[in-house]
Amino acid sequence: MSNGIHIKVITHQEIVYENDIDELYVKTPEGYMGILKNHIPIVCALNIGVAKVVKDKKPTCIAIMGGILQFSENKATILTDLAELDCDIDVARAKQARERAEARIKAKGDNIDMARAQIALAKAIARISATDKHI
Repeated sequence: MSNGIHIKVITHQEIVYENDIDELYVKTPEGYMGILKNHIPIVCALNIGVAKVVKDKKPTCIAIMGGILQFSENKATILTDLAELDCDIDVARAKQARERAEARIKAKGDNIDMARAQIALAKAIARISATDKHI
């Protein structure tokens, strides 16, 4: 057993990340939340954003496209439809996606699905932010 937190980030298709870590930061509907060893048990919703895990003072960021977090007995599980490690993100592609989403939002035409454009923008920003590691 680890001396810290054991985390798994799971999508429908794979375990994106699994490791023993020292700190976990996630974006919830109420804002960012930090979890350290021996945190009280919690189940909460996650917004589209960045989860940051810290092991030996080295951060790894994961773009999370919403989901849920369960934490109990120093085990954290994030269930999400889509998650991408910072090292796997194509930053140029994410920036292009952000630009397309911003253009759709600015257009405000009748044929624009505004909610879909806003979600696309949030996802692109999450991917770009995950590569920055300064959340």
